Amino acid sequence: MIRLLARYLWPYRRQLAVVFVLVTVQAIANLYLPNLNADIINNGVVKGDTGYIVRTGGLMLLITFLLGICAIVAVYFGAKTAMAFGRDVRSAIFRRVMSFSQKETNVFGTPSLITRNTNDVQQVQMVLVMAFNIMIIAPIMCVGGIIMALREDVPLSGLLIVIVPLVVVVIGLLATRAMPLFRSMQKRTDRINQVMRETLSGIRVIRAFVRTEHDEARFDEANRDLTDTSLRVNHLFAMMIPFLFGIMNLSTVAIVWFGGQRIDSGMPIGNLSAFLQYVMQILFAVMMAALMFVMVPRAAAAAERIQAVLDSEAELCDPDVPTELPDPHGLVEFDNVEFGYPGAEEPVLCGISFTARPGQTTAIVGSTGSGKTTLVNLIPRFYDVTSGSVCVDGVDVRQMRQEDLWRLMGVVPQKAFLFSGTVATNLRYGNEEASDDDLWKALEIAQAKEFVSEMSGELEAEIDQGGTNVSGGQRQRLAIARAVVKKPKIFIFDDSFSALDFRTDQQLRAALRHEIAEATVIIVAQRVGTILHADQIVVLDGGSVAGIGTHAELMKSCETYQEIVYSQLTREEVA
Repeated sequence: MIRLLARYLWPYRRQLAVVFVLVTVQAIANLYLPNLNADIINNGVVKGDTGYIVRTGGLMLLITFLLGICAIVAVYFGAKTAMAFGRDVRSAIFRRVMSFSQKETNVFGTPSLITRNTNDVQQVQMVLVMAFNIMIIAPIMCVGGIIMALREDVPLSGLLIVIVPLVVVVIGLLATRAMPLFRSMQKRTDRINQVMRETLSGIRVIRAFVRTEHDEARFDEANRDLTDTSLRVNHLFAMMIPFLFGIMNLSTVAIVWFGGQRIDSGMPIGNLSAFLQYVMQILFAVMMAALMFVMVPRAAAAAERIQAVLDSEAELCDPDVPTELPDPHGLVEFDNVEFGYPGAEEPVLCGISFTARPGQTTAIVGSTGSGKTTLVNLIPRFYDVTSGSVCVDGVDVRQMRQEDLWRLMGVVPQKAFLFSGTVATNLRYGNEEASDDDLWKALEIAQAKEFVSEMSGELEAEIDQGGTNVSGGQRQRLAIARAVVKKPKIFIFDDSFSALDFRTDQQLRAALRHEIAEATVIIVAQRVGTILHADQIVVLDGGSVAGIGTHAELMKSCETYQEIVYSQLTREEVA
């Protein structure tokens, strides 16, 4: 937690200095007021000097007024600094997560990353808002109160030797027991987010399989775990308040009892009044610190989780001296590529070698689980190869800046995803400078112009998050249009035509062949009928290349390809 605070509060050191000065002034003034009150009693009330009472009382009012101003300014700067800290930490977490490969994302889990960037940051923020006032003023009030109490009466101050350690022990015991519970609370919050996210994402599956009650039970279990842990924490700290007030009240009784004996020995009554106020200030300072201890353990647990994300190094990173392509063409080469997922016993891909050239369409086919999607994910370097190399224009993708590599590619994934906004903002995602004419041209190529024209607002028609207000086929066509607008050198279509009917599929592919004739096109396909005319077909079987060639060549030489073709087409259709 200290590392996190030191790093992200350092830019606001001037504001913190102002807060520290103002809070210190408040503490000193608060310590001075009981002394003035003692003077009024000893020199004004006892002697009957009304003028002294008025003058000293006026000074106390002025100090109180200044205290109020200092408190307002200190709270303002403290809150402003805490909010800026939260903003910077959230931004740092987001940027770190954006650099993660799929491996790091899986290690933390999406629900946990969301919790860390929202709930965890908020926990630390809340502590800071209080800390900038309470944690600065509390030790000053405590130490200063002890010093001022000793000035009033040393023998009576012996009570502090019993009172203060007793309070510290009570708080320490409770905080020690609470820390593991707070860590557990954050994990249980993660679990609730995970269940909620899965339920919302899979609501159709849940209803289709009549599993609503099952998922309600899952959520109830996660909710109950969090509630039980929260109750245990609250029970601990519910015990603290009565203990502390009990100690305070007993301390008051003890001070009045022994103070009465000291007055009989000649101690001025004003000094006893001031001593009592100083002891109350000490105890209130300790109680304020105790309130902080209610929040600090949870904030510390949250800070650990935040720091874990910030300390994680992305497995996929840019080289120290990246290679640039001054005139890219889009030639993609696989050279004896092997890839295995972290922790897997066997590699998913093994000995993959082929070349995808500009101006040609390379289709990748194979049975389910043969590694088709994994293969194309190696080109934009979503994963790094275990051995071998993937090259673009003769340069290993690991030797290029990732952003330079991504600029060369237009990727349409298996599950088309659209962002909340409009049709235009989604299409311009890869090219912000694209004109409306460019967008309509891309929509025409993707066979999406007709349905977009019928939407209210056309290019300005609203798209919900994930594209949930359009059909699966429409989402795919908009995703394809988005890639076309980018005008990349390499197109990667990962089973991106699965939701289209055969007529639309054929029209779309014909338009693509005409409009992106100079680009390298790589298509992962399930329906062989749509890639029969590809310039090159790569057949995968169990993660290895079973054959490479045109349709006619593979029908003669590759048994695996023949099985795939005949499982979908009749011999008459093939002929």
